[in-house]
Amino acid sequence: MKPQDYSARTAYRPPAGWYRRLNWLGVLLTSLGLAPRDAVTLQVRGRTTGKVRRVPILRTRYRGDDYLVALAGESQWVRNVRAAHGQPVVSRRGARQVHLEELASTERAEIIAEYLQAGQRRSGAEANADQARFYFGLDPEPSTDDIEAIGDNYPVFRITYETDDTQVMPEGD
Repeated sequence: MKPQDYSARTAYRPPAGWYRRLNWLGVLLTSLGLAPRDAVTLQVRGRTTGKVRRVPILRTRYRGDDYLVALAGESQWVRNVRAAHGQPVVSRRGARQVHLEELASTERAEIIAEYLQAGQRRSGAEANADQARFYFGLDPEPSTDDIEAIGDNYPVFRITYETDDTQVMPEGD
């Protein structure tokens, strides 16, 4: 099965029906620590209902910080995070209050490039080529200019952990 296609150059790329129907499974596996080690569950209140919404998402580590890349663009979770003033919870075998700071589009290319490199380390070159094509509409080995050209379409958020302890989300789960 090919990945969800998020390559369209539109403000929002809704997930396929099969993806929406399996969201609960991704949340469960991530919460139990059974998903890939860089997967977390993002929990944020819906901006209209106030209900807690949970989304499994890959965390990207870059230069000592953690980031979230919004593959679907102006997705529901992005809108909810903005409405919550960047105050969601991330979980993986335990919940952590965080602050998400949205990066300017000019700051996103390095994070998106690292997202793709992490995908190659996690899944191999062929899967990475699919991710580049389906998620970002890019060639398997995109240039920095190619990635910068799509930055406006993919919100990226820097994670700051709000707890006083220095523990970060586990890398090796």
